[in-house]
Amino acid sequence: MRTLALMLYYGLGKFLPKSQGKVGKISRKIRYGLCRYIFDDIGKDVNIERNVFFGEGKGIAIGEGSGLGVNANVQGPLTIGRWVMMGPDVLIYTRNHQWSRTDIPMIEQGDTEPIPVIIEDDVWIGARVIILPGVRIGKGSVIGAGSVVTKDVEAYTVVGGVPAKVIKKRK
Repeated sequence: MRTLALMLYYGLGKFLPKSQGKVGKISRKIRYGLCRYIFDDIGKDVNIERNVFFGEGKGIAIGEGSGLGVNANVQGPLTIGRWVMMGPDVLIYTRNHQWSRTDIPMIEQGDTEPIPVIIEDDVWIGARVIILPGVRIGKGSVIGAGSVVTKDVEAYTVVGGVPAKVIKKRK
């Protein structure tokens, strides 16, 4: 069933309109229905926006009320908690290119082993954020638009910049 759902998602679902308006509500339901068969776990009322890429969806779990923003590109293993907001064009990486050897070209060295990314509940991820492998984003955090998150973010912390740095605490 996963294979059929993937074919329908990448052949049709990802191209349906954004989730706003009457037609958008239908698009949202179709994408959600397909992703129920693709992701390892998906909560109620999850919004997968238009043109999201998630490979085969393996290792991806998304909690209730959360969403993947327009044009998001994510990799598993990825855990997204409940009520997570995500702006457009967000990239979440869990693996990278090998580059340790100098005797062969990097392109021939393959990928690193995946390192899970965990995004806890009630997080707001702004537009065009990049989250690198192994990062944990704590509950109630805000990630400013355009940030590159290279390290863990403590709960209730606002971060921004390249690389992302603490701007302030919410509590």
